[in-house]
Amino acid sequence: MPSEHIYKQFDADLEAVRARVLEMGGLVEEQVNKAIEALISGDSELAEEVVARDTQVNSMEVAADEACTHIIALRQPTAGDLRMILTIIKTITDLERIGDEASKIARFAIKSNEADRVMVPRFNEIKYMAELTTKMLRESLDAFARLDVSGAGAVARQDIEVDDEFHRITRHLITFMMEDPRTISTFIDLLFVVKAIERIGDHAKNMSEYVVFMVKGKDVRHTTIEQLEQEIQ
Repeated sequence: MPSEHIYKQFDADLEAVRARVLEMGGLVEEQVNKAIEALISGDSELAEEVVARDTQVNSMEVAADEACTHIIALRQPTAGDLRMILTIIKTITDLERIGDEASKIARFAIKSNEADRVMVPRFNEIKYMAELTTKMLRESLDAFARLDVSGAGAVARQDIEVDDEFHRITRHLITFMMEDPRTISTFIDLLFVVKAIERIGDHAKNMSEYVVFMVKGKDVRHTTIEQLEQEIQ
């Protein structure tokens, strides 16, 4: 039978890798906030910082993934412990992709400040959408930290609102391009930014669903909000 020492070491290994996820999540949340701030304020230096730090996000994903692989090989976790490891592996993948989206936004922020642009777009229209997605990310990370599924339904509903904002802003940008062809180049780029923000919301929603799987053992992906809320009661 495994000794008490082995069990304690196993718990310590799990807690260490969970702490890695939260550290990575904190960095990614910071990256998103700085990318949006750089976009709205026109701060190219801040945007360049976001692009440069994306490699740090990638490194943290690799380190956490290796730690999970080590635990699986050495400890052979089962039941709830295995669900936690699987959740961590999926979560760090989504966090890395959120980091990539933040980098995309930052790159556009740099590009939008170039002197030869026909016009610099106003970003007030996407500020609310960005605030929604960062709120979703923060709530998903908080749910992971506290092993709390109660907010998963709220995150899913916010994702619907983000999608609605995405479609509304897309329609507006297309209208602007039709009215003034000189804006086409700038607004096509901005469409990619809006899509990046929408994808951040999708990844945050994924993360909240993983927490439900970890805590409840229920896979709520591709379910309706009503079904999700029933599972977390």
